[in-house]
Amino acid sequence: MSSPNLRQAKFSGRFYPADREGLKDQINGFLDGFLADKKEALACMLPHAGYAYSGKVCAQTLASIDLSRVKTVVLLGPNHTGRGVAWSIMPKGAWQTALGQAEIDEEFSGRLIKEADFLQPDCLAHESEHSIEVQLPMLQYFKSDFSIVPICIGIQDITNLLCLGEAIAHAAEESKPPGSLLLAVSSDMTHYEPQARAKEKDKAAIKAILNMDIEGLIQAVTTLDISMCGFGPAVAMLSYAKASGAKSAQLIKYQTSGDVSGDKDAVVGYAGITIS
Repeated sequence: MSSPNLRQAKFSGRFYPADREGLKDQINGFLDGFLADKKEALACMLPHAGYAYSGKVCAQTLASIDLSRVKTVVLLGPNHTGRGVAWSIMPKGAWQTALGQAEIDEEFSGRLIKEADFLQPDCLAHESEHSIEVQLPMLQYFKSDFSIVPICIGIQDITNLLCLGEAIAHAAEESKPPGSLLLAVSSDMTHYEPQARAKEKDKAAIKAILNMDIEGLIQAVTTLDISMCGFGPAVAMLSYAKASGAKSAQLIKYQTSGDVSGDKDAVVGYAGITIS
């Protein structure tokens, strides 16, 4: 029987291959012919659909990041299931994938709970949620020795989102060597709209993120009715970036599900962005 603090993979064999070699082979295929000038990053935004659709965006974005000094990855994902608390942080234990276990950074989790008192220790929100899980094997493909802090967000409270970003920055400044923490947020872009409309909407949201313009992102998502499921985590990312002194953001890759399937009538958009 597994430990109650060991979160087993729930979406292997569905969103991505269940076996170690098949998983590595698929990710390696996403990088075929891709050349990246790696540089350190403070944060990144990655998609979380099935690898067949969004895996290339995720893999090429991570391949662009120099992860050599990273020791802790804070993972922010949206809550699709409605289970658990609205601001759920898993404070201890480990997550299991076919590529190994990722231990939770208990010390940093504890610091965040003190910095942002709306965060609540909770496992239920993470139990059947895919938005963080699908990121983990990708990260493990590029780096084996890192711990994680999983945070699942179920409410779009702008005040708390801004506070969360600042809290992560402050806790990192107080306890982590420079370059040792990466914030990875999980978001898909427009959902189930025609390709041309989805790309137009996503372009506006991406432009705001690249400009590190929090108000611009909020306005774009609100006025254009962009069904960006990780909008909240993205706002927290920009707050963290500003508090950490980020200088620039870069779009590594954008595509839609229609680029893979050929069905352009109802697509989902995927963007991979790094912030340094």
